[in-house]
Amino acid sequence: MTANIKEDRLLDNSDESVTSLASLRPATTTGHSNQQPKPPQQVCFHRMELMNILNVYGRMVAAGEWRDYAIDTLKDRAVFSIFRRSSEMPIYRIEKNPKLARRQGAYSLISQQGQILKRGHELDSILKLLNQKLLKVVES
Repeated sequence: MTANIKEDRLLDNSDESVTSLASLRPATTTGHSNQQPKPPQQVCFHRMELMNILNVYGRMVAAGEWRDYAIDTLKDRAVFSIFRRSSEMPIYRIEKNPKLARRQGAYSLISQQGQILKRGHELDSILKLLNQKLLKVVES
């Protein structure tokens, strides 16, 4: 009998803890225009953006120009670094900075020396510059 009483108390206590936790949950507010949504913890490339970057990267690897890459996701920006050799500084960096989206554009292509080669609102305009490096003139 004492075992049954203990089990009943455990069940009763667990039900109370669930309801007490539910009552501690913050109330959701809707319709308040003065509250801004929380910014994301880190900025990252979306799947389609990464797919477009990796398509260009794959073509340049096949051409023998590039050998390695790195992806960094930071609080304020995401960086895709392209290396000729993994022991060197990156040749190019493709950065996504959402804070600049309304100004110069969220995407930028940066050279090894830190010069901004191109900025734009769309990633495709940045990748066109890298695609031009892939095209070579063939004499007939």
